[in-house]
Amino acid sequence: MRTINVGLIGAGFMGKAHSLAYAAMPMFFWPAPAVPHRKIICDVTEEAAAEGAQRYGFDESTADWKRVVEHPDVEVVDIATPNHMHAEIARAAAAAGKHIICEKPLARTAEEARTMYEAVRDAGVVHMVAFNYRRTPAVALAKRYIDEGAIGELISFRGTYLQDWSADPESPLSAGGADQLGTGRSAGDAPRGPVDVDDEMITMLRFSNGAIGSLEATRNGHGRNNFLTFELHGTEGSIVFNYERRDELQVCFASDGADRKGFRTVYTGAPHPYGEALWPIPALGIGYGETKIIECHDLFQAIVGQEAVSPDFGDGYQIARISDAILESSATESWVSVPPLETTPGRG
Repeated sequence: MRTINVGLIGAGFMGKAHSLAYAAMPMFFWPAPAVPHRKIICDVTEEAAAEGAQRYGFDESTADWKRVVEHPDVEVVDIATPNHMHAEIARAAAAAGKHIICEKPLARTAEEARTMYEAVRDAGVVHMVAFNYRRTPAVALAKRYIDEGAIGELISFRGTYLQDWSADPESPLSAGGADQLGTGRSAGDAPRGPVDVDDEMITMLRFSNGAIGSLEATRNGHGRNNFLTFELHGTEGSIVFNYERRDELQVCFASDGADRKGFRTVYTGAPHPYGEALWPIPALGIGYGETKIIECHDLFQAIVGQEAVSPDFGDGYQIARISDAILESSATESWVSVPPLETTPGRG
C-alpha cells in the first residue's frame, strides 16, 4: 500500500485535528487509499515545532515553513496557519508541485483567493479546502436528499452560526493560541485586545433559481455553543440540521399523510454517507474528529486516483467572492451580484 508523506504547517488546534486524522484514517477506512506518514511539522519557534512533532507524531520539525514546502520527501503540504499566511504558502507549495490542503477560509479576500486558485490550477496539483463540516454524515445525507429531488425545487434557505465562546470581553484573542478557543477567562496569560472583526452579521440572499435566503452569525449568542444550522424548504418537503446535534437530520415530506405530517428525525449510521467506515449503530455518535478523518480519506483518495476533490480552491475562491460581495452590499446598501465561477474542480 502506498505511503504519502505529509508536511504540516501549524501546530495549534487545527494541527492537532489534522494530525489525529492522519493517524486514524486507515483505522476507519480500510483498505485505505494510502497511508499518511507524518513527515515534518512547522510552528512559530523551533521549541514549539519540536513539541508539536513529539505530541503529534512527526519525524522532523522546523520553524521555517519553506523547509516543509521544499522538503523532497513531502507530497502533501497541509496549511493550518493563521489566515494571513495561507496565500504565500499555498502559492509556494503549488510551485513546488505539492498537493495541498488548506484550512478555511481559503483567503482573506477574493483577490488573494484568486492567486491561490490560479497557482494550483497552473501547477496541476490536487487542492482541497478543509470545510470539514460538509463531511458530517447528516449534512451529506441532506445533500443526497436535495440531489434526489426528495424535497422538490428549493424555495428558501436559512443558515445560522451562533456562538458564545467569545462573548466574554475578557476572553483571549484567537491569535493568542488556538487551543484556548472557548476557554474564556481561564486562558491565563493568552493575549487580549480590542476585537477588530465583525461580531454580528445578517445578510439576505437571492439564488439563481429564484429561491431566497438569509445568513446570520454572532459570537455573542449566550447559550449557543456551536449552533451551526441550516433549514431548507422546497416544494416537496423541508430539511433542518443543527451541528450541536450532528447525528440527527430533521426531515418533513409533503407526501406524508395529513395525520402524520411533521418533522421526523433520521439518526445517521451505517446506511448513510460514510457510515460503513464509522460506527455500526445509528446515533452512536460522531465528533469533530471523525469529520476530519473523512476529509483526510477523501483527499488521499483524490491524490491516489488522480481525481477531483470537493470543496477545492475554486470553491474557496467563490466563497471569498461571496464574502466580499456581502461586505460591498453592506457598504452600499444594495444588492451585489456574484456570477458563477468557471473552474476545473479539485485538480488544477
